[in-house]
Amino acid sequence: MNSLKLLIAGTILAGTAALTAHAQEKPAETSPPNAPNQQPQFENQTRAPQPAAPVNIKTEVVAKGLPHLWAMEFLPDGRMLVTAKAGAMHIVRDGKAGPAISGVPKVLSGGQGGLLDVALAPDYATSGRIFFSFSEEREDGNGTSVASARLVPNDQGGGQLQDVSVIFRQMPSYDGNKHFGSRLAFGPAGELYVTVGERSDTEPRVQAQDLNSGLGKVFRITQDGKPLPDNPFVGQENALPEIWSLGHRNVQSATVDGEGRFWLVEHGPKGGDELNRPEAGKNYGWPEVTYGVEYSGAPVGKGLTQMAETEQPVYYWDPVIAPSGMAFYDANAIPEWKGAFLVGGLVSQGVVILHMENDKVSHEERVPLNARIRDVKVGPDGAVYAVTEQRGGGQSTIIKLTKA
Repeated sequence: MNSLKLLIAGTILAGTAALTAHAQEKPAETSPPNAPNQQPQFENQTRAPQPAAPVNIKTEVVAKGLPHLWAMEFLPDGRMLVTAKAGAMHIVRDGKAGPAISGVPKVLSGGQGGLLDVALAPDYATSGRIFFSFSEEREDGNGTSVASARLVPNDQGGGQLQDVSVIFRQMPSYDGNKHFGSRLAFGPAGELYVTVGERSDTEPRVQAQDLNSGLGKVFRITQDGKPLPDNPFVGQENALPEIWSLGHRNVQSATVDGEGRFWLVEHGPKGGDELNRPEAGKNYGWPEVTYGVEYSGAPVGKGLTQMAETEQPVYYWDPVIAPSGMAFYDANAIPEWKGAFLVGGLVSQGVVILHMENDKVSHEERVPLNARIRDVKVGPDGAVYAVTEQRGGGQSTIIKLTKA
């Protein structure tokens, strides 16, 4: 009997200690929410606790004086291929940008538009092919387009694009300068995921729910720009066959995890950035269902945060981090981050680390960099590289993050 009492007492004490420890775990975000009456649907859907022992990170500026960058990608030899929002592409070596690469098509660089993401083809080592997204001016407005080309570097640190071909255009066009997206990510079979925006304004954004419109969608296409035959809406009347998922607002962060699954983080309204793992044919709500509020403080639509026909975000932020750039950490240089997602924060001005457990966020960690972060990549050395930008233009830097 005494042994039983001791066992029960020990269990109670252990449970109390666990609750106390959990209560002492503070979230990375402590500012008041913009939508205080909205409640998460499950534990750690927002304001997950910080790790008990965050990693001590040291930072080093490895490139500076760069044009206003939007994206970067590592070439096999360790050099960095970068896109400048105004429309130029460069190779960065020894901390400096080489001459502009010739052959880049004309881009519309006003507002949020410009030369956007860049990704190497899975067979880049033999084909030299790259893919890039950009905002394109058209006769009836503008929109996000995706092109492929062969990158041919030269001995002067520059190079040229050859065999340039626009393989995909987000339609319909719209005469606006906001919410172009866009990120590119390759799945394990070479399929290409393309993220875009819903063009922001009240009239076009409702098309995020329209399967006959390319606004506010994730597309899944071949490297020639064709729909994959197993896409969810192939053969469905009044539906674009390239669509993979719908109901997205403005996606500037996307990556593939260690299992080859596609993930994204999208810009929400005021207090509604979301982490999602888009699945075939599923609806992620915007603008009918969302966390957060309009910039004016008014409810978005009917103010709904859940509906049977739409998916809940895996995670959301209120207030927002303003996400741009995303990487899955599968290297060994920072073992504490193994299996985590790294997300750039424009408003939060640093890198956000999402530690995952069973496809949910268990902990959120932040590395402040005191700069708007536009893109995040894991280097061949296992270090993390963050691309900074200045609001309205100015120069960019590339910061290297390593374990101290």
